[in-house]
Amino acid sequence: MKKGFQFSQMLAALALIVCVAPASRSYSEEININVSYTPGHEKPVPLSISGFNGEAEEAIKFALTIQGFTFTSSEQPQYLLSGSVNGNLVGRAQDRINRTYLVNKSYSGGSTRKQAYAFADDFLAALGRKGIGSTKIAFKKDTGVNSEICIADFDGGGVQTVTSDNAIVISPSWIPGRLGLCYTSYRNGAPDIYQHDLSSGRRTPVARYPGSNLSPAVSPNGKRVAMILSRSGTVDLYVGDIDGGNLKRLTQSREDESSPCWSPDGQWICFAGKKNERRSLWKVSASGGEPVRIATGVSNPSEPDWSPDGKWIVFTSQRGGGFDVCVVPAAGGTATVLVEGEDPSWSPNSRTVVYARRSGKGKNLSMLDVPTKQTKTVSRISGKNSQPSWAK
Repeated sequence: MKKGFQFSQMLAALALIVCVAPASRSYSEEININVSYTPGHEKPVPLSISGFNGEAEEAIKFALTIQGFTFTSSEQPQYLLSGSVNGNLVGRAQDRINRTYLVNKSYSGGSTRKQAYAFADDFLAALGRKGIGSTKIAFKKDTGVNSEICIADFDGGGVQTVTSDNAIVISPSWIPGRLGLCYTSYRNGAPDIYQHDLSSGRRTPVARYPGSNLSPAVSPNGKRVAMILSRSGTVDLYVGDIDGGNLKRLTQSREDESSPCWSPDGQWICFAGKKNERRSLWKVSASGGEPVRIATGVSNPSEPDWSPDGKWIVFTSQRGGGFDVCVVPAAGGTATVLVEGEDPSWSPNSRTVVYARRSGKGKNLSMLDVPTKQTKTVSRISGKNSQPSWAK
């Protein structure tokens, strides 16, 4: 393990200066922009962009494409984005129909890329939406036969390697409210679960029971961990404190359970489980009780992740020799197939998902806007990468 890993080095300071005009939340009703949506059936909102170039333009287009916008010059856009970069970034966002400025600011500090994301976030905030420009992802990076855990900015910039175990390290899960992760490492030969403080580099074991200790998922309050253990002879779902105490078994099945995730209120744990050799999504109370099946209407669902707003569950469905990213209402229903891929994880905005896409003999990370199905490859990260986890 690398000593003295400084997570703070990843966080370039962003100072917003000189608010030239007050932000307006007024926008045209011709295109409805709100947090409610129908997965896979929404039209992207047209924008025009001028004045930016190079890294700034690329960053703005990346951030807004995966949040439901499209850039056009041939159609009448709803919003006009303009600005310049000369050391500082100046960004303006105007409602073409109402002729009002939503954003008119100058940004300094940090890189041009970070300034561009701050401008995109301010534009979204003026529309009543939550941006993702300062968020982080964790993921598994293949290093030949082994793997390590890495973290990066949401677009893949500023990659930092967290572990150096020279072993198989998998399933990163962010600890909400802390600069930390949980994950499974084979560093001692067997799969054990650890928690890792990213500011100090210190890590401590969470579960090192005989057999397998897999798939840690940290609760929204950062105090508990759901995990898959085989300590009792069968592969079941357990929950315990993040320091490893107060372990409680939640399922008792002769067939494997996998991939737990938490509801945003911390009351439920969703997981993939088999019954009569048929895999389904289930949820169980975090305090114990009978599991309840979540209908999806597709085959072999696995790897669920509950959206931060509580409305949706995104998951992987296996079909033939491939995999699809799908989404279903949290209460169950008929799932919508979104894109070919696997390992999906929600962003804090409850509409953008990071997932792994098979390419050749490996996997690469991509971003997906769930309402419009627009995608972007995370090209800043090289190599073979999978199992992304978005910090909430």
